[in-house]
Amino acid sequence: MIKSIIAAKSSNQVIGKDNSLIWHMPADLKRFKQKTLGHCIIMGRKTLESMDKPLPGRTSIVVTRNKQYKAEGFIVVHNIQDAFHLAEENKQEEVFILGGAEIYKLTLGMADKMYLTEIKAEFDGDAFFPAIDDDQWEVIHHEAHPADARNPYPYTFTDLQRK
Repeated sequence: MIKSIIAAKSSNQVIGKDNSLIWHMPADLKRFKQKTLGHCIIMGRKTLESMDKPLPGRTSIVVTRNKQYKAEGFIVVHNIQDAFHLAEENKQEEVFILGGAEIYKLTLGMADKMYLTEIKAEFDGDAFFPAIDDDQWEVIHHEAHPADARNPYPYTFTDLQRK
């Protein structure tokens, strides 16, 4: 099973502030949906709590250390290995890791692929994407886009694969 991180980050590695996204980029949301639809998605509790409800068409797995935690429409597990095991039981060819910062840091060394959107701007934030060791990753796809009427910042889509 391929373990893939999917994330949107700013040029200064910010992924969020006050448990929410800072920007609204429809192109990134469209790409996110295309990649994750029909798959298991893994997230931490804080990411889950930033959502209104489970994302349709996906099996949502939340990782939390809180053994009493329950969330309607989400499968709750207490470590990342259980989350991966559950995705394997669901016969997933690829599972997507949605963050947040702690989950990205925890899974970066386990991931096989990354689908990154970089918003070409700097933001003030309190959640950051971890540093990537370029010696461990190769770019397999890169696409640059200018800002437009719907997407207020220039951005890139970059897919990486572990070397």
